[in-house]
Amino acid sequence: MKRAILISSFFILLFSPGLLLAQHSRNSKAIRLYDKALQFYEQREYMLTMKQLGEVLDEDSLFAEAYLLRGDLFNDLKQPEKAIPEYQKALAIDSAIFPPAYYIIANLQFSIEKYAEAKANYLKYLSFHPKGQVELGKVSNNLPLCDFRMKLMASPVPYNPVNAGEAVNTIGYEYINSVSVDEEQMYFTRRGADRRDNESFFESHKENGKWSLATELGEPINTSGNEGALCLSPDRMSFYLTCCSRYDTYGSCDLYTSQRYGNQWNEPKNLGKTVNSTAWDSQPCLSSDGRTLYFVSSRKGSKGGSDIFCTVMQPDGSWSQPVNLGDSINTIADEMAPYIHADGRTLYFSSEGHPGMGGADLFVSRMDLNGNWTKAVNIGYPVNTKGDEINLVINAGGDAAYISSDKEGGFGNTDIYRFELPKEARPQPVSYVEGKVFDKKDQHPLGANFELIDLATNRIIVRSSSDAVTGEFLLCLPTDHDYALNVTCQGYLFFSKNFSLGNGSGRENPQQLDIPMQPVSVGETVILHNIFFGTDQFELKPESIAELDKLVEFMQRNTTMTIEIGGHTDNTGAEQHNNDLSEQRALAVYNYLVEHGIAKERLTYKGYGKSKPIDTNDTPEGRANNRRTEFSVVSM
Repeated sequence: MKRAILISSFFILLFSPGLLLAQHSRNSKAIRLYDKALQFYEQREYMLTMKQLGEVLDEDSLFAEAYLLRGDLFNDLKQPEKAIPEYQKALAIDSAIFPPAYYIIANLQFSIEKYAEAKANYLKYLSFHPKGQVELGKVSNNLPLCDFRMKLMASPVPYNPVNAGEAVNTIGYEYINSVSVDEEQMYFTRRGADRRDNESFFESHKENGKWSLATELGEPINTSGNEGALCLSPDRMSFYLTCCSRYDTYGSCDLYTSQRYGNQWNEPKNLGKTVNSTAWDSQPCLSSDGRTLYFVSSRKGSKGGSDIFCTVMQPDGSWSQPVNLGDSINTIADEMAPYIHADGRTLYFSSEGHPGMGGADLFVSRMDLNGNWTKAVNIGYPVNTKGDEINLVINAGGDAAYISSDKEGGFGNTDIYRFELPKEARPQPVSYVEGKVFDKKDQHPLGANFELIDLATNRIIVRSSSDAVTGEFLLCLPTDHDYALNVTCQGYLFFSKNFSLGNGSGRENPQQLDIPMQPVSVGETVILHNIFFGTDQFELKPESIAELDKLVEFMQRNTTMTIEIGGHTDNTGAEQHNNDLSEQRALAVYNYLVEHGIAKERLTYKGYGKSKPIDTNDTPEGRANNRRTEFSVVSM
């Protein structure tokens, strides 16, 4: 942030030197020496000025104007700690000699974080009833900032950053971009010590708990041009990045995306003119559900130089018109570097406009139940300083963050550090589900589509896919929820499962899930794990709807297929009761399909009671597995 300091010589030159001097020195020799010092100063002969002022004060130690001029000299030399005492000496001789000196001292004290002293001098300056609108405006701005910063400094947050090490950091500039959900991979932007070098992307991965020697991503992600601000999607299948001055850009810099196939990334593709503008668009960050992209733009509609916007992926894969995040986030100054945590509702960003410690500070805002962003909160001192804090990435567990900082003791200009995030700034922790999708018969990997549904709200939390080459997938999601998982793949029966992630889940304890997909063929059976009924009841629960709709879609894709819906119970209760209950449950599914357009001729249903167990009835878990609804392929 630029800081303008008004020096006292500006005011002194508005008056006749003789008039001022007559009040504080009657020593004619001292006055002649001072006049010579003032000439040297006006000629920017600072060494001669300093020597001459020494002779002035040797001749007359109470020459207040000499102290003021020496204060100006140190001020010009960017030495506020030396300038302040000189101005104070002049005011000690005569507190009213030059009231703007209080303003100058306050500005200098403000610049070196002496906020209590700065506040006192701003107030002293105001007691002289100054008229200057520029100065009064600055005082009006800085007084509340003094109080704000004193409050933050009086209650510092824990901050013990640990350098990522020389395998990652160099003598140049490293800026953190993304860290994988399991914290085993890091992606960052590097620029050489000469700022004229282009930025390029690098990656590092954990080896025995330490970061490996970083390697450049290479083509097609890096080119001879300028790239920056890369975001790895939570499922690790996509990159979103900023590319500048390419042949297909709409503005100076645009947002692009690249997809992964095995270990290869395809050529980055421009997100299009709906997302990108003729202005500067940069710094993308994707939500964990893969559907909301946050980014920074200086386009028309911004409140300041750059604002944070978001765009939402539509059902057809296109992106919506970007929307400004509003007054809770954006100001008339610059907002930068959004990072949406995987909990989907905690946003971190950098701002020069919200009250802070100086420069750009890091803030956090949370989305409320109505989808509105709460007022931004400063993450705290000493995470934020009088310098610029911009890049921040939070781990999945929400207890640690990665930051780019030029703090002393690093390897170069800007290094990457990891630190424990203050508790007040932490998001809801998330965990992840990972595994592999494969053909049940011959084990070859499959590229399949996923939908993860929150059973409490019946809302789709994540849409994703497995890698078409390896079959691997990763789904990131909040803990302490119950989930339904549906997996579909062309030519295969769909797969469903439900599971819970408790608060104990995390990076160290993820859900492991391998998914065998059954090729579509007559006689194959699929258990509908996400069909739910009350105890001893046959009315479908609302949380069954997502799975039933998947079954409808499956039947619509396979237009000649006929199926039997089967209901099953455990061995608890009378046999006839179990037969009736299981048949009523099968009928409930049958009726839902018919009501949603599936022809009756393609459906049959039957209740099997306890006659076809798939597990023991001697344990609660076994009996739960035996209580199930399933369908079998009758013909194709």
